[in-house]
Amino acid sequence: MANTNEAGSFWRAGHTPTLFSAFLYFDLSFMVWYLLGPLQVQIAQTLALSTQERGLMVATPILAGALLRLGMGMLADRLGAKRTGLYAQLAIIVTLLGAWQLGVHSFGEALLLGVLLGIAGASFAVALPLASRWYPPQHQGTAMGIAGAGNSGTVLAALFAPALAVAFGWQNVFGIAVLPLLVVLVVYWRCAQDAPGVVQKKRWADYGRMLAHRDAWWFMFFYALTFGGFSGFASALPGYFSDQFGFAPKLAGWATAACVLAGSVMRPLGGVLADRIGGTRSLLGVYAFVAVLIGLAGFNPGGAVVQLALFVAAMLCLGAGNGAVFQLVPHRFGKDIGIMTGLIGMAGGIGGFALAASLAAIKQHSGDYAGGLWLFASLAALGWMSLSSVKQQWRSGWAVAAARV
Repeated sequence: MANTNEAGSFWRAGHTPTLFSAFLYFDLSFMVWYLLGPLQVQIAQTLALSTQERGLMVATPILAGALLRLGMGMLADRLGAKRTGLYAQLAIIVTLLGAWQLGVHSFGEALLLGVLLGIAGASFAVALPLASRWYPPQHQGTAMGIAGAGNSGTVLAALFAPALAVAFGWQNVFGIAVLPLLVVLVVYWRCAQDAPGVVQKKRWADYGRMLAHRDAWWFMFFYALTFGGFSGFASALPGYFSDQFGFAPKLAGWATAACVLAGSVMRPLGGVLADRIGGTRSLLGVYAFVAVLIGLAGFNPGGAVVQLALFVAAMLCLGAGNGAVFQLVPHRFGKDIGIMTGLIGMAGGIGGFALAASLAAIKQHSGDYAGGLWLFASLAALGWMSLSSVKQQWRSGWAVAAARV
């Protein structure tokens, strides 16, 4: 009965239409942000890209989205999150129409498209504050988990983009992607509402002030591992499955979609789990399992089926970790959650860029992905050790219920 009452209090606490509008906006934005990932094999064949160039192409939207999040967050404070989201969605629609009509003919043009698609990645700085400002701290993990589950848009891209590229040509996929964006734009415009109250406007100096806190750097590091792992693998796995096992683009997309779906489903569940057992306890489990799973994947045991199972399990853990990190943020930075959301989201994107680009670079220069996988497994182990060293300080120093931390 306690669980039922807790769930009921959540749905009464905030604004459900805004929560699901934020989810849809985030979902379709992530679909577009990730679009180059599942199309990478066909694009690389057309443009004659090397493995390293292909990796940099799919990593560029991740980095651009990370860097644009700070500015997008500041714009949301001044114009309102809802209005900022509308403008960003229109900019993405124009970008896709341009890529569809004008074409992408070189590596440089592919990188430019990746930079512009970064606007979709910056939706993180709009969708999460839009939803979270409606909910009290005890429901933040659940609310931000639901809104953040919009990273499931990567599943849509992985499932449908390669098949559409086979049927209509990869360039036409950009035009097809505009259709669902227009539908979500109308829903978002009609249903989303900014939370009542005065929003403190962020300045660049505010970001600098937050970076003076050691805990801010810890959160950025932890999210660079969880979200960086999720987004980096989501972008890199189509190429990985193609290179390692000779998968056709459609099959590589489906295999990647299974991995991404696992991580996307676990993000909201990870927030709920962190609300129940505590964010640090949840994250410690995440880093331990990820270190083992990715470390094993580096040995390439048992062929494609075993590798797919290892990546699905690892992405489940990373998804749970994404929710757990943001369950902790309001407890430590409740008054500065907007600023920290931008900084942490930026760090996560930079982590994803570094992972996707480094996997491709290591593959090209060593002939194998093992070194890149073992490097990430080592960083996950470092995350476990780092969190273990700071958790007692957090529990004794934060003015919150220790059980939720």
